[in-house]
Amino acid sequence: MKNRPITLEHALYALALALAIGLRFLHLGALPLSDFEAEWALQALRVAQGLKPALGTNPAYVHLTAIFFYVFGATNFLARFWPALAGSALVFAPWFLRSRFGRIPALVLAFGLALDPGLVAMSHLAGGPILAITGLVLTGMMWLDGRRAAAGLCAGLALLSGPSVWFGLLGLALAWAFTSVFGRRIPAQAEEKADGEEAGAGPEPIRWKELQGALTWGLGTLLVVGSLFILSPKGLSAFVMSFVESLRGWWTLSDVPLWRPLLALPAYEILPLGFGIAGAVRGILKRDTDSIRLGVWALVALVLALIYPGKQTSDLIWALLPLWALAAIELGHHFDFEGRNRWELAGVMTLVVTLLVFGWLDLAGVTTMDLGTEPARMRLYLLIAVVLLIGLSLLLVGAGWSANAARLGGVWGGVFALTAFTLAMSTGAAGVREPLTVELWQPEPRTGRVDVMLKVANQISDLNAGYTGQLSLTVIGVDSPALHWLFRDWQVQDVSALVPDATPEMVISSVDQLSLAADYRGEALPLSEVADWSHATPSNWLKWFVYRQMPILREDVILWVRSDLMLDSQGLPTP
Repeated sequence: MKNRPITLEHALYALALALAIGLRFLHLGALPLSDFEAEWALQALRVAQGLKPALGTNPAYVHLTAIFFYVFGATNFLARFWPALAGSALVFAPWFLRSRFGRIPALVLAFGLALDPGLVAMSHLAGGPILAITGLVLTGMMWLDGRRAAAGLCAGLALLSGPSVWFGLLGLALAWAFTSVFGRRIPAQAEEKADGEEAGAGPEPIRWKELQGALTWGLGTLLVVGSLFILSPKGLSAFVMSFVESLRGWWTLSDVPLWRPLLALPAYEILPLGFGIAGAVRGILKRDTDSIRLGVWALVALVLALIYPGKQTSDLIWALLPLWALAAIELGHHFDFEGRNRWELAGVMTLVVTLLVFGWLDLAGVTTMDLGTEPARMRLYLLIAVVLLIGLSLLLVGAGWSANAARLGGVWGGVFALTAFTLAMSTGAAGVREPLTVELWQPEPRTGRVDVMLKVANQISDLNAGYTGQLSLTVIGVDSPALHWLFRDWQVQDVSALVPDATPEMVISSVDQLSLAADYRGEALPLSEVADWSHATPSNWLKWFVYRQMPILREDVILWVRSDLMLDSQGLPTP
């Protein structure tokens, strides 16, 4: 049997995978875990320690991470490893859509999934919904490819990955029901794909023998991963509770306002949003069944993400998946470069990119001005003029040279500029830019500079006990999973108050005074940070859109050290 040769298509998929891995694993463990992440990581740590903690609704993450914690030890990197791996694996999904969408649209979709800011952000979130998203998507892809056992395995992992999978299934079910009822009135029209392949046929009937194999692997995955080889059977009840938690979200309000998922679309997803809408319109006009189904799915998922009372910004991901697919199909229609004048295309693309970059720099300049002043208004008028100039230039090119040159130059000039924008947003969402930016995808509050607190505590412990983490640490009235994760190697005691004659060695509290028998020295450090959205001015909003900067509200805690443990109290010189 001959080995298949490596083609350019294989190399491009490998490049998309490399981009996905780079964005998701670069500085993966650099940032401290937030309260949301630390709560899940602590559950995995307690399972790894042989304890029997109450598990949340994401047993797949807890048990898989517990295995790594048991073997390698608990670190920030390993706490985020499985989400990063799942987010990278999502790039494989378009490979199974080549015969249905066409090779070029499938390849474009792979790069879109690799670079998408929302997916990158969810891949950096310990305990987040990315395991459910990837598991459900790969379940569908494996089933379409005839891999029933792999489909059952992915389905089992998806069902163990939290309430998000039920939210995604609801959107898919509603979209399928809508297209089944109303789609019969729209006669389908066969449409050739960009690379000459025809649209795929409809779904084949399900055979019991194939379904039986998938069910066997799915139930086996539920039992093995859900109970961690019977070592943590509480994961099975947690799987059931994920469905209950999803239902509870329909009558429990979250603290995420409606504007956050609405703002995330234009702030992060201009590329899939613009070309996805264009692809949906083309699909309706051409009566392309796949495009219509994807458009309905995107619309249903977006509406659900907005009306769901327990909404999170991450729910928007379920709408982004079909939007990216629509955008990829639309861009597949603009690869007809054969016979075109390359110099004309290069000139139009350069013009469009140059004008877009100039417009962005003009908008960035407005952020340094008062929006009510005349210079700021002139800058905004100039931005409008740039947009009009792009449109006028493309009209003149279409009338003077050729309509195809204007179309291809305008589309790919916009794609290159928007790809750079998407990549910049992805680096911010991944937390690899300095200084750190304020993002909509990560749950608030985010953790402050707690690494400084740990460094100081370790130095005091090393000075007095010879090792780090050897002194006792008392936490008074501070409920923070991120703080407990930070001091996971210490002996931490949580109390609501201390008796006056108590003399603990180190104390963390939110009050600025301690009334104890011994003397203490303290330093205030930021424990958590939230963006001050409620007091943001129009200038603040514009600066956030351009630079992702927003005034921050900080919650400080004080690290108290008993005075006799300090260097100067022991007759040693202070560095």
